[in-house]
Amino acid sequence: MEVDMSTVAKADGAAEASPRFRARMSGVFYLLAGGTSAFGEFIVVGRLVVPGNTAATANNILANQSLYWLGFAAALIAVVFHLAWAVLFYDLFRPVNRNLALLAAFFLLVFCAVLVFSSFLQLAPLVILRGGGYLSVFTRDQLQALALLSLNLNAQAYNISLVFFGCYLLLIGYLVFMSTFMPRILGVLYALAGLGYVTYLFPPLANALYPVNLAPAALAEPAMILWLLIVGVSVKRWNERASVARSSL
Repeated sequence: MEVDMSTVAKADGAAEASPRFRARMSGVFYLLAGGTSAFGEFIVVGRLVVPGNTAATANNILANQSLYWLGFAAALIAVVFHLAWAVLFYDLFRPVNRNLALLAAFFLLVFCAVLVFSSFLQLAPLVILRGGGYLSVFTRDQLQALALLSLNLNAQAYNISLVFFGCYLLLIGYLVFMSTFMPRILGVLYALAGLGYVTYLFPPLANALYPVNLAPAALAEPAMILWLLIVGVSVKRWNERASVARSSL
């Protein structure tokens, strides 16, 4: 029976390209997650919310309802991108340590769950300010105060989500450092970024350290995205780790 060597070569090439393709796709989803989350959580809210001025904030939200809805939709879409990124990263780092990769994925899932809750708190002011029905028993000032309260709770929930995200980065940073198929410096930067996010477990400390506590993330996350998109992983070393992991089962 003759074997078509060109077919075998193509199959081997596809197998070798797979880890790199997954790495690059994780970079794509990472970038999309960051962009949509920033738009929904910061750009839209930052543009419409006037700190300490409930009346101006309420007027801005009611005058830009379409933009506000778009921000809410972007925040939810960001969760989908985060989930896709979580699955791809788990698959990439499973050969290094399956249990830690699974634990990291769990932390990111919790992060996503808190983000969904936070997104609905972000939507609440629009529902409150539009009034109608049982909300008619509240005065305009009371409705505006409730709307601002929802936004404050949204910010608190988002900060809580950062703690879980920080735990995720710490674990992934360790896995990157131990992987051999990605630069160790990325793992160190990622772990430092995770520590910065974990400071939000105690908000007074996070506020006292801001913006120093977020500086590592400002370097580590763009660096990780660029590395994933441009380089990906060392396919040879990834396959070696995967082979060792399979043989130990």
